[in-house]
Amino acid sequence: MVIGPAERDAKGRFRNPDGSPAGQQLRALWAWLKDGPGPAWEAPPPDPPQPPPPREVPAGHAALTFIGHASYALRLADGFTAIFDPIFSERCSPFQWVGPKRARPPAWRAADFDRVDAVFVSHAHWDHMDGPSLRALRDHFAPQVITGLGNTANLRREGIADCVELDWGGTHALPGGHRATFVPMRHFAARWGNDRAMTLWGGFALETAEGGRILHCGDTAWGAHLAATGAHFGGFDAAMIPIGAYEPEWFMQSVHITPEQALAAQQALRARTALAMHHGTFKLTREPIGDPPRRLLAARGAQDFRVPAFGETVLLPLAQKP
Repeated sequence: MVIGPAERDAKGRFRNPDGSPAGQQLRALWAWLKDGPGPAWEAPPPDPPQPPPPREVPAGHAALTFIGHASYALRLADGFTAIFDPIFSERCSPFQWVGPKRARPPAWRAADFDRVDAVFVSHAHWDHMDGPSLRALRDHFAPQVITGLGNTANLRREGIADCVELDWGGTHALPGGHRATFVPMRHFAARWGNDRAMTLWGGFALETAEGGRILHCGDTAWGAHLAATGAHFGGFDAAMIPIGAYEPEWFMQSVHITPEQALAAQQALRARTALAMHHGTFKLTREPIGDPPRRLLAARGAQDFRVPAFGETVLLPLAQKP
């Protein structure tokens, strides 16, 4: 399997890396909706305070700060700073009076950072492409936004003009000599009812100028694309992998992975260290709030797959060029 370019069907809708249609079919969607959202989440205990995101990072390392949901901040030793899928809003919805509401506040907001050079948006779903959060980062730092094909129109409707679209396998040069590649994931994208799979979804592989490799998966289901991505890049020093939003599995298995599959994904991607995301923030599916980390830790064994606290920064060494 190659990592690009993406294919479209006769109606112009993008297909998954394995050629399958994106997401579930309408009949399955109605059955899922009829089942309802499941029991309400219990309120989580207050998250312990964490040190602020670091201003300085040792040479040969990356600092990855968990903001919540799929939002991570990355800082490198040269000061380069990026945020993946930022969402600081109270709801992941086009409207702040309806839609999935936060179970806990964002650990950090735009004003808590001193520099943001780039923002990566994996796809158009509201919990990953949040207009108010993108505008807050624009107003503070004016970073360039990197995303998948077709998303420029979505971003411009949110007031974001400086954006770059990538196909799967497409690359973009970043400040400091670093490079980003948009990589295939098995998922789908939609913003409204009439644009299903008309914009491209994926993850981001970052190669640092010194030789480090870091991956943010965005959203994904299980598939051969994970091993193909790992083989293409020769593995990763760190990978941010989703662990939540999987119940009921008969429906969600086409777009998300279980905690046990997340552990398998780390191996397929050849990631030395994995960091959990996409859990404990917005109730999108039926599993209890604490189920994803509990299942992951129970099955983890000797794998270096970590569940950072909300707001925690993990400092990791990066591979260096010979």
